[in-house]
Amino acid sequence: MAFFITGTDTGVGKTVAASWLMLHMQADYWKPVQAGLEETDIDTVKQITALEDKYFHPCTYELTQPLSPHESAKRDGISIDMACFKLPKTDRPLVIEGAGGLMVPLNDDKFVIDLIKQFNLPAILVCRSGLGTINHTLLSLEAMRVRDIKVAGLIMNGKLSSHNREALEQYGSDVPIVAEIPHLENITAESLLKIKPEIVL
Repeated sequence: MAFFITGTDTGVGKTVAASWLMLHMQADYWKPVQAGLEETDIDTVKQITALEDKYFHPCTYELTQPLSPHESAKRDGISIDMACFKLPKTDRPLVIEGAGGLMVPLNDDKFVIDLIKQFNLPAILVCRSGLGTINHTLLSLEAMRVRDIKVAGLIMNGKLSSHNREALEQYGSDVPIVAEIPHLENITAESLLKIKPEIVL
């Protein structure tokens, strides 16, 4: 079992959501493209989950600049080749974290959404709980729907908002809420394990 964690935007909480999913599924973690090496997502997930190194797989591309992957790759003098992406081999479930949102470019003509389609895996969309999330989330769902990408569910992140949740449940074409991760002062394995999944994945 594997899921591709994508988001409605950069900084929406994909890394926290990926950590939450790893802990509840005892899953491996893979970040295909890391842009920016001073603070990497894999290091953040390792710190949050406190899981052993065996649960983590190396990135296919590690780019030096914290920019959109296409621009970071360009500045590193390379081009991202979609053929280089191969799913890691593991006997455990796998959580794959994308870079930014769905329409973030990887090279001259491919986007993160194309990578999800290439893997042919179900996606989990991470969205904010606050103002603006309805538009961003519904647009993201529509983009995946027209490409026949299965969406396993939504993870809402941030200060809880019951009316935004209700709107996404009403207008989101029956895409279920996997979990709501509230604002946490300390993001740890213990605090994330207290947040129970709302559906069985």
